[in-house]
Amino acid sequence: MRMLFKKWALALLLCAFAASAYSAPKTLLVLGDSLSAEYGLVRGAGWVALLEKKLAAQKLDIQIVNASISGETTVGGRTRLPALLKDKQPEVVIIELGGNDGLRGLSQAATEDNLRTMISMSKAAKAKVLLVGMRLPPNYGKDYTERFFNTYGMLAREQKVALVPFMLEGVADKPELFQADRIHPTAAAHPTILNTIWPPLAALLKTR
Repeated sequence: MRMLFKKWALALLLCAFAASAYSAPKTLLVLGDSLSAEYGLVRGAGWVALLEKKLAAQKLDIQIVNASISGETTVGGRTRLPALLKDKQPEVVIIELGGNDGLRGLSQAATEDNLRTMISMSKAAKAKVLLVGMRLPPNYGKDYTERFFNTYGMLAREQKVALVPFMLEGVADKPELFQADRIHPTAAAHPTILNTIWPPLAALLKTR
């Protein structure tokens, strides 16, 4: 009788553990720069906040950790990512970095290496990766801007990760959707940004 009770108690404990593990929310980590950190916007107006509302409306139990910092470069993201992966243990990592590297004319080889390393770190932590690409203004020269843009597609193919080719698709050609600095989108642009990011992200979320 005592043995039967022990087995019954163990079965209940295992069931409770399984239910707890099943109900635990997934974690989505956003590692980005000012475009994801709501620079110049009222809190809650950026695409990450809009994504949070979208997930809630669809009753998807996903916790978003927005670790984006205005002015962040790929070397900064590479430095911060290990601790974030260890602490947050995300199922999905969105890497939205590189724009500041390009605007500052930093080494494209270094940018590529930093992005590749961040992808590898995330994959090693068993996280799915969404790489978000960026274009530079044409005044940086055609050769430089094209090599910069193509880096994202090349890395996505090489590392076999999901890609948003250009974060500002549908926004970049509309001056009225930018703040006075002509670099950061206004709040009105962020629903379009989310619509650009959502399809490949949704595909990743459904695979977990």
